[in-house]
Amino acid sequence: MKLKSQLSVMFYETIGSFLIAVGIYNFAVLSEFPMTGFSGIAIILYRLFDFPIGLTTIVLNIPVAILCYRVLGRGFFLRSLRCIVISSIMIDVVAPYLPMYQGDRLLSAICAGVLGGLGYALIFMQNSSTGGTDFIIMAVKAKKPHLSLGKISFILDVGIVLAGGLIFEDVDGIIYGMMISYLFAVVIDKVMYGINSGKMTLIVTTRGREVVEIIEKTIGRGSTILKGYGGHKNNEEKSVVMCACNNKQMYVLEKAVEATDEAAFIIILESNEVYGEGFKMIAGGEKRE
Repeated sequence: MKLKSQLSVMFYETIGSFLIAVGIYNFAVLSEFPMTGFSGIAIILYRLFDFPIGLTTIVLNIPVAILCYRVLGRGFFLRSLRCIVISSIMIDVVAPYLPMYQGDRLLSAICAGVLGGLGYALIFMQNSSTGGTDFIIMAVKAKKPHLSLGKISFILDVGIVLAGGLIFEDVDGIIYGMMISYLFAVVIDKVMYGINSGKMTLIVTTRGREVVEIIEKTIGRGSTILKGYGGHKNNEEKSVVMCACNNKQMYVLEKAVEATDEAAFIIILESNEVYGEGFKMIAGGEKRE
């Protein structure tokens, strides 16, 4: 089982590295975008001195990897080293065999951002990284777990994008680079946290049982009744109906509850991930607890 798990991790690391390589080499390099992370620094050196991007990335990673080793732990460190090698091979060996995109620069930036974001998300989901600023990102995440990976990545990458644009005096390139950084952040967060996102609603009402029934009837979702008491004046006993649903169902739910109890107090919250019946399932059809 352990071997199967390791092979699965390596498979996703390889797919993620391939997507990153295509985004960088086949879309970003020819369009001369100032890219993010150590790949961005490697592209600057490639344009200035024709250094291989993948090999340069490995060299740049060595001091950062040593510094971050204690914070990230041996397991993450070794997985990342493996992923650094895989991604470097993809960039220097595999990607050059694929055609270079020579079309519109805006479309090139979009493709680079989406492909790169998908690739990084797949790698982060294996608790691994491609090194460089990824090491720094994961180290910050370990110290500040409430911060999202996409936001940390965006903040760290702004400086490298600005440096690349200023070196080559390309203001448009800075704008495109920022756009790619933003796409990286959005795609990473959407893939890691948003695929199974939805809404959670808390409905404070004196007609809890009726609200539960109308929710089940209109959108087919189950709900939970919590006991509560009003904090104003008479401490009236109330029901707090909690229900999770997808984004499309929330509007229907809201209107149905308003029709059932006009005095109901409705709180709608964003829910990054929802597990259970009708939501995210794991292989074999079993519910993920």
